[in-house]
Amino acid sequence: MLPSDRMADSGERMEERALVAMPIWDAHSCVPLHPDFDLRALMRHYRNGARFVSINVGMDMNPLDQILTVIASFRRQLAAHPELFVPVASAADVARALCEDKLAVAFDLEGGIPLCGRPEMVFLFRDLGVRQIHLAYNRNNALGGGCYDEDVPLTPLGRRIVQAIYAAGLFMDLSHTGQRTSLDIVELGLGPVIFSHANPRALAPDRRCITEEQIRACAATGGVVCVTGVGRFLPDPQARTPAILACIDHLVERVGPRHVGLSLDFEYPAEGLDDAPAGLDRRYWWPPEFGYDGTPRGLRIATPEQLPEIAEGLAARGYDDDAIAAILFGNMFALARRVWR
Repeated sequence: MLPSDRMADSGERMEERALVAMPIWDAHSCVPLHPDFDLRALMRHYRNGARFVSINVGMDMNPLDQILTVIASFRRQLAAHPELFVPVASAADVARALCEDKLAVAFDLEGGIPLCGRPEMVFLFRDLGVRQIHLAYNRNNALGGGCYDEDVPLTPLGRRIVQAIYAAGLFMDLSHTGQRTSLDIVELGLGPVIFSHANPRALAPDRRCITEEQIRACAATGGVVCVTGVGRFLPDPQARTPAILACIDHLVERVGPRHVGLSLDFEYPAEGLDDAPAGLDRRYWWPPEFGYDGTPRGLRIATPEQLPEIAEGLAARGYDDDAIAAILFGNMFALARRVWR
């Protein structure tokens, strides 16, 4: 029995299935970090063409006990609904989800503080379903720099954590990370990196967006930059589809279609669940001096219903089928086959 019974029953969900010509890989979206959240809400992604989604299970401000209870609940829910979901441990699981017409679901960790300064924690999170990790969520920590803080280098401990991420066969994610730390990670030369949800700063002058140097450095590793649907990081704060397409165009013009992906960073409604950790200082994590009102809430974010619009918009802009398939799914899938183990 799932913690919540708010969703329609699984049989009804099965009737809504439809094979898609070009599946979509959403490299990062968010659900409430509460064990009572019903993951069947993710079928909203499925109904709009997604066949893979990575969901956040913790950030730097979340205590370890919260993260672990969330992971325990989410793992149980995925296992309880094999008719809907395929929990992802490898690229083969994503391939199976495609063959069986289900939604592949993986977890991601936004920040290195939950690793407790121990590289071996990377392997534990891998075994629990996490498939991508970045080191800092907006602010600096013992591993390196966040994008809304002093631009500091990767620390010696951060270097050990990065080495563990590669050794564990996970995506090394540079989202939310300061420029100097992100480039230091690239310079280690350990393998491809990704920006799971980041947009060109040339189109949206926000410190969370990435510079041309970061874009080129990511592509040079064989990595992928996944355009995010958060309005604050788009040329249109209302997060309408043409702005997402403009960011894709910008990246393709600079590094080619094989280094571009997609990520909504959509936030599923909390539905009355409070997932804020005790004592959360919102003004620290989302600083007013960088234009926030002390909270990430209230941001306009592209919805799963825009996924078909994005696919149609790429075709209307003259992208051929191979390029569209690569951007929507193939680039990240190919990288997973190369990296995950």
